[in-house]
Amino acid sequence: MTDYAFNRLLERRIGEIRSVLATKAGEYASDVDRLHNFKAAAELENDTPPDALRGMLRKHWVSVMDLCKCHAAGVNMRPSLIDEKIGDAINYLILLEALLKETPL
Repeated sequence: MTDYAFNRLLERRIGEIRSVLATKAGEYASDVDRLHNFKAAAELENDTPPDALRGMLRKHWVSVMDLCKCHAAGVNMRPSLIDEKIGDAINYLILLEALLKETPL
């Protein structure tokens, strides 16, 4: 991949991250706390918010691993599927970073 192609991929991904996280904030976060859902899930399971997110992230990570397996097997995957699954994993890692930095030990 050329530098030009990689930089285009990177800029598109950054824009997609901004868009998805803004849209999902309206669906999953409260007006006061962007991380509300992870905190509420943690309370339900008597867990920490990062651990609650980690549990949810597993589903996305399995999807990423499935992409890798399909690629290795020569399966032709829709670019939109690759974009979605990679984006989900990246977004969850950004949310995890926010949780970890919000209340450092």
